[in-house]
Amino acid sequence: MADEQRTAREIVQEHLQRGDGVGWFEPFYALAEGNPARIPWAASGPRRDLVQWTRESHAAGNGQSALVIGCGLGDDAEFLAELGYRVTAFDISATAIDWCKERFPETAVDYQVADMFAPPPVWLGGFDLVVEDYIVQALPLEMRQASVQAVAAFPAPGGLLLAIGRGIEDGAERSGPPWPLTGAELALFVKAGLLRVSFHRDSDAAIAPQFRYRAEFRRGAKQGPAQALAQIDGIGE
Repeated sequence: MADEQRTAREIVQEHLQRGDGVGWFEPFYALAEGNPARIPWAASGPRRDLVQWTRESHAAGNGQSALVIGCGLGDDAEFLAELGYRVTAFDISATAIDWCKERFPETAVDYQVADMFAPPPVWLGGFDLVVEDYIVQALPLEMRQASVQAVAAFPAPGGLLLAIGRGIEDGAERSGPPWPLTGAELALFVKAGLLRVSFHRDSDAAIAPQFRYRAEFRRGAKQGPAQALAQIDGIGE
């Protein structure tokens, strides 16, 4: 795993030097050559924080729409589909999306190749549940505000954003990828027009001084696609 992590950093640095903060995902997935063990962030099932949230909130899809951002190998998306959500899942890596379809040939999930900074307009303000699972932290710090605005644009009026990742205290040193979020950066979701519903923090000695977090944000019931479009354009609050 250490070799894969070093390779990831090398690929990222090469793209960052070219001013490309998202282009490294495709070559990294392609380099894995179909072996999930070569994807450091790949899990053998849905993220435990997502599973725990569904249990604690008694989440049941009941046909509600859900979006999984940066779906990777598809485990989170498939888990939500099993709970009864109508799931759309996307990744910027075409190789990752092909991989999902190969892993789950009978899937009910709508897998698509897409860029969260230039998504299909119909997605903006279009989902009852949006899952951002370790995605914002994977993007460079100079893209943090734009990343949060892009993610915050997807929940429908009254819709919920579930953000899962690693956090770190304000002012602490950090290097990446990934780059854990500070409290000030998590507050950007509120500045992007969402209401914070809950925040759950778990200490983990294995990643100290970082910690794991799970946060819920909700879009106001009267906010529609126009506000979402303003956010992703970087002109809304």
